[in-house]
Amino acid sequence: MVWTARPIATARLVLRPFVLTDLEDVVAYQCRADVTRYLVCGPRCRADAERSVRRMTRETELSRDGDSVDLAVELGGRVIGQVDLVLLSVEHGQGEIGYILHPEHHGRGYAAEAAEEMLRVGFEELGLHRIVALCHVDNRASAAVARRLGMRREGHFLRCRQVGGVWRDEFLHAVLRDEWLVRSSR
Repeated sequence: MVWTARPIATARLVLRPFVLTDLEDVVAYQCRADVTRYLVCGPRCRADAERSVRRMTRETELSRDGDSVDLAVELGGRVIGQVDLVLLSVEHGQGEIGYILHPEHHGRGYAAEAAEEMLRVGFEELGLHRIVALCHVDNRASAAVARRLGMRREGHFLRCRQVGGVWRDEFLHAVLRDEWLVRSSR
């Protein structure tokens, strides 16, 4: 099981590996408190965003447990966010998706469009059995995207992660390969 990142066109977006010249677009959303308030990191300064972009340029292959691929979500030649797929367990066919968009692009279905493609990669190209998405319980928009993708809420984890010295709750959403295949064939 190996998947190497490559550009993928959706109806409105291009999902592609990050390059160092994406830094300005990434800074525009990673430095915002309203973007990071539900993430495990706070707003990033420029130097931290640059380290993030450098890391994401190296995350281009899924082959063993813990591997992650982060793809730039591009609209009209600009990076408006990122989407990722993490290979949690090769043995058990488990993956996790995540998505972040600049707030100027919220509410237009871009997150669901990009994440749907990551589900397709996970299920159709990698043959995963199950893919999950985690989100902070107050992140209603992220939970709504998961539901639009056909994921069901399977768990409510109480005080499962400490961020900035504060315990937080998270929801776990999941979908099985056979469920996704039935839904995507409609």
